[in-house]
Amino acid sequence: MAEIHFHPRGLAIEVRGLRVTLGDTAVLRGVDFHVPKGQIVALIGPNGSGKTTLLRCLLGLQRPDAGQVRLLGEEVGPAVLKRIGYVPQRLPFDRSFILSVREFLSLRLRETRGWFWQRHRSTDAHLRAALAEVGVDHLFDRPIAGLSGGQLQRVLIAFSLLGKPELLLLDEPTAGVDTPGEQDFYGLITEVHRRHKLTVVLVSHDLSMVYRHAARVYALNGIICCEGTPEEVMNADSLKQAYGIHVTPYHHEHGPGHHHVH
Repeated sequence: MAEIHFHPRGLAIEVRGLRVTLGDTAVLRGVDFHVPKGQIVALIGPNGSGKTTLLRCLLGLQRPDAGQVRLLGEEVGPAVLKRIGYVPQRLPFDRSFILSVREFLSLRLRETRGWFWQRHRSTDAHLRAALAEVGVDHLFDRPIAGLSGGQLQRVLIAFSLLGKPELLLLDEPTAGVDTPGEQDFYGLITEVHRRHKLTVVLVSHDLSMVYRHAARVYALNGIICCEGTPEEVMNADSLKQAYGIHVTPYHHEHGPGHHHVH
């Protein structure tokens, strides 16, 4: 296979010719995926289109059959993965799991990673500040297994931000969030992106939220079918190509600058 040459300047993610077969299914069939630094980008596509598999390849959890991946200009490995934050779709905890939110977050800090670390006021203040940024500092001493889906996702974002990532990957982050909380949640991600100057890759089924918050959209169905601004991708032809069905997007407004696409 010919060597693939990368041009990492200005790119947070560069994927070339990525192929993954799981069982008898070719899940990724030659994916090319280039994400500029500093943007919120959305990855959309139907169930089974390979979105989670692509994220697993980025995180080094899935070995591809072919192709190459670079993150922040480097090949995937322990050094660059320290600069990546990841919020999974679900992280189920058994109700008997006794770790508190404070104890869970402390696992992210080098100074508190051992089993016998001493509790310090300065460490607690640091952890509380991370929770306050995502609006859940009142959960500090709550058992993590007792949190709602929306509360847990916010705690997971706080956990990721403790590592001071340059790139944040979120896999269906509102899967466990009730409908009224979804808009606030996407607003939170936008604010985190602005404050920390991150690159954010957001896997989502919610096309209206993608339209409002993403600077760029990639539609995946085994390959990247189309990419561009939300206005360019959110049209009937592009969505039909990605989803394999006829989709008619329409727009309606809830005041200035608030559009929905369905």
